[in-house]
Amino acid sequence: MTERRDPYVSLRNPSFLWYVASMVALTLGTQIQATVVAWQVYTLTRDPLSLGFVGLAEALPFIGAALYAGHVADRHDRKLLSLISIGVQTLAALVLLGYTLRPEVLAGGRVWPIYAVVFVSGLARSFLQPARTALSAEIVPRETYANAVAWRSSLWQFAAVVGPAMGGVLYGFSGARAAYVTEAALCLAGWALFTRIGYARRPVAPREGSIGENLTIGIRFLLTQPELLGAQLLDLFSVLFGGATALLPIFTSEILHVGPEGLGVLRAAPAGGAVLMSVFLAHRSLRRAGPALLLCVAGFGLCWIFFALSKSFWLSLALLAVSGILDTVSVVIRSTLLTLRTPARLLGRVSAVNQIFIGSSNEIGSFESGVAARLLGAVNSVIFGGLMTLGVVGVTAWKIPALRKLDELE
Repeated sequence: MTERRDPYVSLRNPSFLWYVASMVALTLGTQIQATVVAWQVYTLTRDPLSLGFVGLAEALPFIGAALYAGHVADRHDRKLLSLISIGVQTLAALVLLGYTLRPEVLAGGRVWPIYAVVFVSGLARSFLQPARTALSAEIVPRETYANAVAWRSSLWQFAAVVGPAMGGVLYGFSGARAAYVTEAALCLAGWALFTRIGYARRPVAPREGSIGENLTIGIRFLLTQPELLGAQLLDLFSVLFGGATALLPIFTSEILHVGPEGLGVLRAAPAGGAVLMSVFLAHRSLRRAGPALLLCVAGFGLCWIFFALSKSFWLSLALLAVSGILDTVSVVIRSTLLTLRTPARLLGRVSAVNQIFIGSSNEIGSFESGVAARLLGAVNSVIFGGLMTLGVVGVTAWKIPALRKLDELE
């Protein structure tokens, strides 16, 4: 690794500061929601598959609308589209708050109203993700992209540390009502902060080809970039099989024997490690990025295997923190490659393809974890997923040598 000239260059950009401030507020809110929803659903059903359905309810709209959302992000005002999406997420938080005010809605273990809100929230995220990602590349100079990605990742991870912990503490000590009030307030703050971004929409080039060709241009572009494609596939399959965040309520209550406060801390642990690594990467640039990526993803899989075998809360906490450190290397490499190698006019559509990979690995991964836990048991399913991650690393290194040889990102 080598020193950067000015590790704080992105933070001197006012628009970028408003951008990341909004992102932090919104991420805090959505992480609180994820923690409280998971605990509520498992408490109501005591069924690991119900946790998988939470992920599926979010993944279906998030992935299904992704290509069209990317097309819209490249054709329309990215700031306005982001603000509308954040507004919908705020309304979703208010509906969940309404459920706590009328508990009869969820009486008798009825959880489909929660799934319905998660579905709408996933649809809003589907449009927010490509629009906000593409906009971030327009408000910073191209030569500072890598630095901006590192800080963006660091601050997102910071919110991902605090958010689950806040959700667990609020739910554990004050109940779901206080947690959802806090979430709604944070989402509203994120919307207000986003309005402050200085953004002049760039002229849109005339549309080329049919609507079908425009929807798939992101996929066709990605196929011409072997290193970027390899990084995306590696992340997709490693998190799909190796991550088991959706099962944390089971480990928390039945193996580690801690309450919702412990769940919040465990959910925050990967992001805690990620913050440390993100700040480090903001000050340093990666060399031999490809080999580093492969080794870190392999380490990520090993962390989850040992987590499944752990009976100690503190050991489990440490393993999750290390998994976050290793996963951040993958995030920064993938995000930097995406931003540096994609023309501005295609950023929305290529970001949408990236969104499909992320949604497939995270939300579909949650569903896969729930199904595997039902069939194999929670511990065996996590061990199996970690072993699959190691296999994915080996196949990727063999089949995509360009990724294995990738050196400096810039």
